[in-house]
Amino acid sequence: MAADCGVFVDWSQMGDVSRDAAPGKTEYKDLKELKQHARSGQWDKNHSQRSGVYQHLIKALPCRTVTPDAEVYRDIVGNSNSKRNPSAYPLPEFVDGTAVPRYCLKAESVGSVHAVISCVAGQFPDISYCPSLPAVTALLLHWSADEAQCFESVSRMLACNEPGRRLLDQTFLAYQSACMTFGDLVHKYCPAAHKLMVATATDVLEVYSDWQRWVLSDLPFSFAARVMDVFLVEGYKVLYRVALAILKFYRKQCAASGPALAKQDSAAVKSDIRTFVQNIGKSVTPDKLLEKAFSIRLFSRKEITLLQLTNEKSLQQKGITVKQKRQNVQLAVNAANFSSEIVSAKEIRDVWSWIPERFALCQPQLLFTTSTHGCSLNRFYSHCEGHEPTLMLIRTTDGEVCGAFLSTDWEERKRGGNKLSFFGTGECFVFRMKPEMERYEWVIIKHPELASAAQPAGDEQTGGEDNGAPLSLENPATESSQLSPFLSARHFNLNSRNTSMFMAGNVDSIIIGGGDGNALYIDSELNHGRTERCLTFDNPPLCAESFQIALLEVWGFRDSMAS
Repeated sequence: MAADCGVFVDWSQMGDVSRDAAPGKTEYKDLKELKQHARSGQWDKNHSQRSGVYQHLIKALPCRTVTPDAEVYRDIVGNSNSKRNPSAYPLPEFVDGTAVPRYCLKAESVGSVHAVISCVAGQFPDISYCPSLPAVTALLLHWSADEAQCFESVSRMLACNEPGRRLLDQTFLAYQSACMTFGDLVHKYCPAAHKLMVATATDVLEVYSDWQRWVLSDLPFSFAARVMDVFLVEGYKVLYRVALAILKFYRKQCAASGPALAKQDSAAVKSDIRTFVQNIGKSVTPDKLLEKAFSIRLFSRKEITLLQLTNEKSLQQKGITVKQKRQNVQLAVNAANFSSEIVSAKEIRDVWSWIPERFALCQPQLLFTTSTHGCSLNRFYSHCEGHEPTLMLIRTTDGEVCGAFLSTDWEERKRGGNKLSFFGTGECFVFRMKPEMERYEWVIIKHPELASAAQPAGDEQTGGEDNGAPLSLENPATESSQLSPFLSARHFNLNSRNTSMFMAGNVDSIIIGGGDGNALYIDSELNHGRTERCLTFDNPPLCAESFQIALLEVWGFRDSMAS
């Protein structure tokens, strides 16, 4: 079967890839060896071998009982090897105008990609949004003997029903929540690149919405083929890894080019990144890109799935399930509707760029301020309870400004009775604004060696991608009943509970961060406080170690789409 592949390929563009070499090993029983070969590019120079491996991997996918195969394609479209006119097979609306990348295919092979996608659209009426389909189909056509085989491969990827496994987004809800999840991962794993995006783009989330396009459209063929190798073996998380690596290399290029440019329209930044990705071969090899991608110490697939489900739920609650113009985060936090006695609208936008993506559609809503509600811890609780998450801002009498993003409702403190007990999740962070801006996240994010995600036995055999029980969007309460299940400490085997003391409160004080000290301690009169290094956030003192509070504000997150 593999020996017949390559009829759609423009071999003049394929360099030293062999068309005629014997296929070699195409079936693997040792999953560790399979993963190692996929990551190292073992099949890169042997077209027949890669084709054979792909066919085995795709045939092994568990699929719905009724999944259209090659015979269905032949019955509907035929299997002509003659040139097909792309205009005779217009791409369906669900690809959202995404063009078919050439990927070293013959010019006339683009018509074959159109024909395959057109047939897919007829056989999968439930697909409502899948802009990655043109790129995936064009890639698979490379290693297909004919259009019908390519159609069957694409169909099996779309019909895969393995619990917890995800290959291609097929709805706008799934796609948009993946964009939000990517933004969350950038916050945590590419802070320097995120800082650059905040400094140069008017709408950072709009820039991040292109992440799949970088990987599954803009990368040159030699890179895209290597990504497909590991994607078919290790799954969706690979796409996140590669996109994060791309952003890291982009930031490195920008740093080498000199100081960051002034803010510009997001479309200009998106175009600049796409140009960089399309020409990435000038500065990076496929090996280097994958090496960078797999050096990022991401959390488990289970944790990322939790975040994805939480983002999906957030979008559903806002009624965003089909494509629409998302409100610019800049508009949600503008000078006209934001008034704080502690920070400016520009400063709060910078803080907004740190928060989880699912809250970016929200406007800041002042819940409590000592200038209006007085210096009373009881009033603090009464105004803040029922709101999740919240943002606390403090200005000291010395003019220093610091604060905390708190993931969990303060009402949770009551579960401990009168005893001071910690709660919250690893999405909490502390920060200082003046004299300079700096954020301090949960120590486990930068030092995952301090904890290991709870994984089922035998997980290492599948390359560290945990294959736990599937999580239900309808019932994410399986993991947490709150809005922030991601990074809940219960999901980790922590070496010390001192690394998961996020927030606590009783009638005497509120505490943010614990373990050998508190990032913030505030007394019952909201008058005096102290700050010191704590194990949970591994932060230095956020201001003078002992301070007097001039003003304290707490902000909630109000749905900006609500009337």
